[in-house]
Amino acid sequence: MNGREHVVLWVVVPALNEADNLAVLVPRIVAELATFDPSGRVLVVDDGSSDDTGKVVAELMTELPEVCLETLRHNLGKAAALQRGFRRALDGGADVVVMMDADGQDDPAELVRLLERIEDGADLVTGARLDRRDRFVKRHTSRVYNRVTRLMSGAPGRDFNSGFKAMRAAVAEDVSPMLYGEMHRYLTVIAHGMGYQVAEVPVLHHERMHGTSKYGLARFWRGFADLVTVRFLLSYEHRPSHLFGAVGAASLVLGVFSLMYLTVVKLAGQPIGDRPLLIAGVLMVMVGLQLTLFGLLAEMVVHARNRGLGQRT
Repeated sequence: MNGREHVVLWVVVPALNEADNLAVLVPRIVAELATFDPSGRVLVVDDGSSDDTGKVVAELMTELPEVCLETLRHNLGKAAALQRGFRRALDGGADVVVMMDADGQDDPAELVRLLERIEDGADLVTGARLDRRDRFVKRHTSRVYNRVTRLMSGAPGRDFNSGFKAMRAAVAEDVSPMLYGEMHRYLTVIAHGMGYQVAEVPVLHHERMHGTSKYGLARFWRGFADLVTVRFLLSYEHRPSHLFGAVGAASLVLGVFSLMYLTVVKLAGQPIGDRPLLIAGVLMVMVGLQLTLFGLLAEMVVHARNRGLGQRT
């Protein structure tokens, strides 16, 4: 970048009912992008909008040849929109893919900071909104979310949920299969878990230009559930029996020792039929066996998948 090498840049902007914002934001992105890559593209992914989002972008395309539009027939969610956008950017030869929200809170002028960090060696860079221009509740719930995410994932960062990110094409290619549900919030965690170098740079954050936020408090509960999923997939995708087998073995051992103790008590002449430990011991043995067998079945699925991939290659 900065004239040293030609890097093809694509900026992917997922949008849901953001017509008023896009009319202002897209020309600003195009102007900023031109300073880095005159052949770069700004791709707006219309995620089933019910307003004039598609119409506004179509009008911009007649004036700005750098602008592209991808239309989803109905609202599939931000993760699916990003997945579609990443795919088109990669097919278009992108070397670096940037993602930005369509609400105008991300400043296109900050793009240079993310790209400079990419040039310095990072694979994925997040624009960290350290001074957020959001509602009180949103700011503080996000703070809790970021702390829990950092603790559970081990990934470095202070603003995992920022929609302003830049990544190398290889990162976009590898994280795309995991873009479903609310997984877009964990791109940094996923990339870090895959061994890529992730980084953050502080960026300016503005108030939303028009409209209202599409997210409510429910997204945080869904987000934590997805964090558990991400953690499991990154840690145990290729060795599920290590998790289920370990938990199953622990339950089985506790159950066996409980029943052995009750057997000794019974032989000593004391009744055990009314003891809760009897039910607990039997339950732990059954659960332990089921989890152990489930882990083995999961290993068979992983083995079959890997063998199938090996045969196709």
